[in-house]
Amino acid sequence: MIFTPATLPGAVLIDIQRKHDERGYFARTMCRDEFASRELAADFVQSNHSFNRREGTLRGLHMQASPHAEVKLVRCVRGAIYDVIVDLRPSSPAYLRWEGFELSADNGRMLYVPEGFAHGFQTLCDDTDVTYQVSHPYVPGAEIGVRYNDPTFNIAWPLPVAVISPKDASWPDFRQIEAMSA
Repeated sequence: MIFTPATLPGAVLIDIQRKHDERGYFARTMCRDEFASRELAADFVQSNHSFNRREGTLRGLHMQASPHAEVKLVRCVRGAIYDVIVDLRPSSPAYLRWEGFELSADNGRMLYVPEGFAHGFQTLCDDTDVTYQVSHPYVPGAEIGVRYNDPTFNIAWPLPVAVISPKDASWPDFRQIEAMSA
């Protein structure tokens, strides 16, 4: 695996190294020792799979609040997505900045999303499958989110939103959350 730090501190783009032969290819997608040697979370307790029927489907922006904050390791195994992270760690030099990456079955890339980041993605084609591992079990009462089109972040999604859940469409703006916390 090739680990490349993202612009936002703590996030890492991971390229798999494919070993090809007449059968196809083989690649490692997780190695506890390699992750630990880079001081990345290496113990994932839950694995999730998201199937998305239509191009333009948007999921997010989600995260879990402390003490249930989670690290995510995201991979697109069929199709392609535009994966977005937003740094919501108040002490970070990149606070409130976002970054986007294309993850696809073809490029085999994964994204390591640290605790304290909101995460979401938009499908770039029909019939897209995304898998991700998380470092903490899902706790319904700890899930929080911000709206995908929040003007605080001004995320440039690549496609018009074709499908979004009512919950994801109605997350509050970040400034509303910030005002309630003050």
